Amino acid sequence: MIIRNVRILGGEPVDIHIEDGVIGAITPAGSAAAGAVQVVDGKGAIALPGLVDLHTHLREPGREDAETVLTGTQSAARGGYTAVHAMANTSPVADTAGVVEQVYRLGQEGGYCDVQPVGAVTVGLEGKQLAELGAMADSAARVRVFSDDGKCVDDAVLMRRALEYVKAFDGVVAQHAQEPRLTQGAQMNEGVISGRLGLTGWPAVAEEAVIARDCLLAAHVGSRLHVCHVSTAGSVEIIRWAKSKGWNVTAEVTPHHLLLTDDLVEDSPVGAYNPIYKVNPPLRTRADVEALRQALADGTIDVVATDHAPHPVEDKETEWLAAAMGMVGLETALSVVQEAMVDTGLLDWAGVAERMSIEPARIGRLNGHGQPLEVGAPANIVLYDPSARTEVDPAAFASKSRNTPYEGMTLPGRVVATFLRGKPTVLEGKLS
Repeated sequence: MIIRNVRILGGEPVDIHIEDGVIGAITPAGSAAAGAVQVVDGKGAIALPGLVDLHTHLREPGREDAETVLTGTQSAARGGYTAVHAMANTSPVADTAGVVEQVYRLGQEGGYCDVQPVGAVTVGLEGKQLAELGAMADSAARVRVFSDDGKCVDDAVLMRRALEYVKAFDGVVAQHAQEPRLTQGAQMNEGVISGRLGLTGWPAVAEEAVIARDCLLAAHVGSRLHVCHVSTAGSVEIIRWAKSKGWNVTAEVTPHHLLLTDDLVEDSPVGAYNPIYKVNPPLRTRADVEALRQALADGTIDVVATDHAPHPVEDKETEWLAAAMGMVGLETALSVVQEAMVDTGLLDWAGVAERMSIEPARIGRLNGHGQPLEVGAPANIVLYDPSARTEVDPAAFASKSRNTPYEGMTLPGRVVATFLRGKPTVLEGKLS
């Protein structure tokens, strides 16, 4: 296969030759000899390494009404992803070798992107005893990321033990930082707007206190800590301090926390109290958004992770208090990052590749992904047209769920094609 006339990381146009699933050659645009089995015209699109998501909810097993591994990976491919890490809060919980291997094999069967299961830290996500971390690490799924995401490992002793345990196989504990006693009944960011709307506030300190504790614990035991979905300016400062100490702490931010603010709960195109904006952690203030953008730009926050959280219609289109928390995000992530980070001058396309492919693959210890587009590298590639403008239509999503906060918005950019080890999973924006 030859992909003609593409710009790697936005550089000069080239032709990419793919042979046996790897990049065989990169030549000046138009210089490729005829005779390839398949030729794809890149039309000047930007070529990036296939995106890697550290934080995806695929819902299978147990909630196939919201998403399946197949539909979730189809959604991922549409968004330019060649690998996703599937979170453990399924039913049954992915806390045993058997469940993680099931999810892993479902991903292999689908073939739209690689699925790397995340193992639960505690049995049943109940925060009482450690799950089978070693067995999951030794399984066919080769789990290296462990998280009770959706719940916080709030017991400091248990968190310390988990951090100590994963050192044996170079694992990482990904913490959902939420002090449960400070967020009981919490509905949105604590502030003037929550008070005016009469919704129980979710204080920033509930996130920041857990992050501070866990950074200290990770330093104490010499282990790897990853902080999920950072959402406050205070959290950024704590992570920046921990990194200045040389501690092995990494962090992620979601696309929606880079763009959306808590005032949408009160005043949005779809009206007040719309549960489409209900998410965990909650949308924060404009000041928080600006701090998150700067932190992603300067490397304090290492990666963008979608926290793709599909829900069926009945779980979101209900009154605010009863509605589920979460948003789908795989198919819009790259466009949101372009709007928040590239079009504002905070990141170039090399920076996007670093934070959406290279670093998440490194943190997740995911072999074969997150490699620069050079000769000999696996042909995991996304072609992206940043000049396009697309109105978000949830009905066109590959995901089974439609709970997006961007419906009707016009976002920049479009994923033109995605290649997984040289095989096109998306061509001309459509599943292949």
